[in-house]
Amino acid sequence: MTFRSPRTQLRTHSVENQPPPLEGANAFLGDPALCEAVAREGGAWAAEDLAALGAKVFDPEWVHKAVTANRYTPELKRFDRFGQRVDTVEFHPAWHDLMGLAYEHEVHALPWRTKESGGHVARGAASMLFAQLECGVLCPTAITYGVVPMMWQQPDLAEQWEPLMVSKDYDPRPIPHGEKSGISIAFTATEKQGGSDIRRNMTEAKPAGQPGPGREYILTGHKWFCSAAGADIIFVVAQTEKGPGCFLVPRWLPDGTRNPISLERLKDKLGNKSNASTELEFEGTHGWLVGEEGRGIPVVMEFMLHTRFDVSLVPAGIMRLGLAHATHHARNRSAFQRRLIDQPLMRNVLADLTVESEAATAMVFRIARAFDASRSDEGERVFGRLAVALSKYWLNKRVVPFIHEAMEVHGGAGYIEESVIPRYYREAPLNGIWEGAGNVISLDVQRALRKEPEAANLFFDELATAKGGNRHLDAAAAELDSLIRGEPLADASARYLAERMALSLQAAALVRHSPAAVADAFCATRLGGAGGAAFGTLPAGADQDAILERSFVAG
Repeated sequence: MTFRSPRTQLRTHSVENQPPPLEGANAFLGDPALCEAVAREGGAWAAEDLAALGAKVFDPEWVHKAVTANRYTPELKRFDRFGQRVDTVEFHPAWHDLMGLAYEHEVHALPWRTKESGGHVARGAASMLFAQLECGVLCPTAITYGVVPMMWQQPDLAEQWEPLMVSKDYDPRPIPHGEKSGISIAFTATEKQGGSDIRRNMTEAKPAGQPGPGREYILTGHKWFCSAAGADIIFVVAQTEKGPGCFLVPRWLPDGTRNPISLERLKDKLGNKSNASTELEFEGTHGWLVGEEGRGIPVVMEFMLHTRFDVSLVPAGIMRLGLAHATHHARNRSAFQRRLIDQPLMRNVLADLTVESEAATAMVFRIARAFDASRSDEGERVFGRLAVALSKYWLNKRVVPFIHEAMEVHGGAGYIEESVIPRYYREAPLNGIWEGAGNVISLDVQRALRKEPEAANLFFDELATAKGGNRHLDAAAAELDSLIRGEPLADASARYLAERMALSLQAAALVRHSPAAVADAFCATRLGGAGGAAFGTLPAGADQDAILERSFVAG
């Protein structure tokens, strides 16, 4: 099936100097930085499947599905035609097709399904590729990815539910889970009065019988924001007598009746339109406790660790998509007798964007390797936990100006809704908010360094692997050593510290693994003060030709 518009002769002019659609490219095979990172960090065995998924990103049929799923947004259905309360969400079929594709490529659960090492690397690449097709689907898949290791803290519930959670079978039917071969997951903690402060939650959970882990409770209260509203199971943070607890709340009860979960309204969001986010009410709702009463925050932190990784992968994917479209446009449009990509200033912009995108990719796949090693290597576990907070913070600070610059490359053609860029411009701010906004994350970094001094040692060990490779990186490492190991840094400086740490990790990865042109340009501009604050200000000595070879291979 093709979705190209029929072309006819126009009455007053012929169409010239317009780029063709970006079709037929492979988002995996055409991305040198991604291919190299996957192979380097232990995911080479997944290359064939990643190439198959990469072929979908610029496939007109799948792009049309992504556009359609965002144009025809989910609708809340509270009652059926007989007046019975059903509280379901109806999606356009395109959404279900996209969800099915994500499940087919195991974006929701690959590390928990595979026996191969490098599962987080392979799944990270799949998530980054899917972000370039449709980001809304990555909400429910990220939640499933994070929930599975959280559930291991409650083995009896994990044994019952994990096979359905990690299944490759996507089944959207609103029927009891016992009749399905695969389910989807949601999570909710946020309430109106508390936001990120979970300890202020007012939703109550009282034991239905004997209290304790894995036991049944009755929930009463509200949630202001629940993503993936069409899910089969919702994990809910609620107050017990001993403090916050985390509860598995199924849509259907063991006897086949509906669990009383009221969907009050769907959120009208800036972006992420294809995915249904909702407000919830619980009244006599049944849930099963994961972990100990009052230990809900430590239980949920295992979930947050993995979902924070996913909200680092998404901005990396958005950057790569923006770069692909920007370079494609610049190669196929001319101004003042030259292609845009041959104009010196445009080359500077595109080269700078290429450097930023490759730095993001290098960072997230070093973290993926840490996640893979964390089961057997305590040092990698500690390093990964710190590094994922840094990537979550910094990549989401960079993606918004990045996609804006990609829009500017297109001019007015990038501002109209027929372009893919506006959808991604609206999407770009989301992951900076989800799983903790900038202040929360940067303060988490400070707390981690204070609470676990070994994290700082492991961070500096990582920088030491690139010592001597670039003078700007060595200077940044010395500055950070003074900041972290000197007098305690004030909370008001937490963002500065997180930024410098993130940039230094990116620089170390580039110095070790990327071409010198990319690494040198990054270190000079991001750490050394060369260039300016906006993209397109690389210094005169940057090897733009070598950098642009890394930008995007369209064929």
